[in-house]
Amino acid sequence: MPPSSSPPLTLLSPLICGTATFNNQYNPDPYALSTTAIVHEALSLGLRAFDTSPYYGPAEDLLGAALDTPFVHQKFPRRDYFLLTKVGRISGDEFDYSASWVRQSVRRSLDRLRTNYLDVVYCHDVEFVTPDEVLTAVTELRRIRNETGVIKYVGISGYPVTTLCDLAEMILDKTGEPLDVVMSYANYTLQNTRLASIALPRLKATGVKVVANASVLGMGLLRRKGVPIGGKGDFHPSPGELRAAIQAASDWLDRQEINDRRLENVAIQWALENWMREGADVGSTGDPASGLPWIREKIEKYGGNKLGVSVIGVSSVEELRETMRVWRSILHGLEDGQTSTVDSGRGTDDRDCSLNRQHEVRMLAAGICNVLGDWVDYTWPSPPPDFINRCSGPSVPAPLPTPAVSPDRLPKQVPIEEAQR
Repeated sequence: MPPSSSPPLTLLSPLICGTATFNNQYNPDPYALSTTAIVHEALSLGLRAFDTSPYYGPAEDLLGAALDTPFVHQKFPRRDYFLLTKVGRISGDEFDYSASWVRQSVRRSLDRLRTNYLDVVYCHDVEFVTPDEVLTAVTELRRIRNETGVIKYVGISGYPVTTLCDLAEMILDKTGEPLDVVMSYANYTLQNTRLASIALPRLKATGVKVVANASVLGMGLLRRKGVPIGGKGDFHPSPGELRAAIQAASDWLDRQEINDRRLENVAIQWALENWMREGADVGSTGDPASGLPWIREKIEKYGGNKLGVSVIGVSSVEELRETMRVWRSILHGLEDGQTSTVDSGRGTDDRDCSLNRQHEVRMLAAGICNVLGDWVDYTWPSPPPDFINRCSGPSVPAPLPTPAVSPDRLPKQVPIEEAQR
């Protein structure tokens, strides 16, 4: 079990800043992003958790550099925010869940993130390996947790929700201890809600404390301009017919001529608002991050109930601010949300506007699902039928790409011994 000094996992922020976008899969040059500004703005607006992975290219290094600044050291002690990372996935077709690689990956993440502990470590994309390999990795992560304390909580992440449930049940059966946290991505969106309809009952039955919903836009699928094309080209696994259906839904929405209601706007608000309620039983009571700068808040301000945990990814400060505007609007529509609108100086009319927007989004979401038709709840195969794990022996970390000119200072290398002090 985690050391007694660890904060309860249920104090995890209900909104987590994801860093998959700090990667050339989503952006042509992640070093050209203002990643330090994004991280600082996220903390200033109340976000208290960051999700990353070694698989996300330079994301761990960029996040670590952003956190290792006087701004953060002076205003946000390490105990005030959660760091979540992953092990096991090395590249698109290479996975290593061996105990030796898990240890090496954890040490490397501590170094890159410039921290002496990790709040959560997931086994990354568990559907690509065998159940026995997942059990080996989870067992090693728990051993590290128990013997060193540099890991606080252990979980799994992946796409197929039935696989996540099968593994959560297997791990409980084999070890007698439930997983602390499970993260699913692209399975609670406007297009697909299988995380709630299929997975939630089974995951709750295993005793999982937190179920996080990531990629509320379905890896960028639910956007007016289509899936993102980064430095690796078109990586998205969705079939062309689904993309055509999404485009038709976006075109339908545009014809409604409602201000500021692009497909991505509706999709983000719908997923965040509904998962906040659907995932509450396996949610958190952490700082709700209403968007009020520099204010550390308590969940009691919004009724005292747990909120479902979501992970959002952005590529700019402007995208972050827009997402926080949507999040704040959702919070103001909750029980006792009127208190926050008064405290923020926006007045009680803001809560009325929030409730009106929520009603509007529900109506538009119904129309979008009607256009999608049989594509609602469709999932693509993961792994693909022709997948072969290319890992054949001890893994060696791939070098990061040489950065282009960046608006942010490049991360310095910190010896592990120094990082763990």
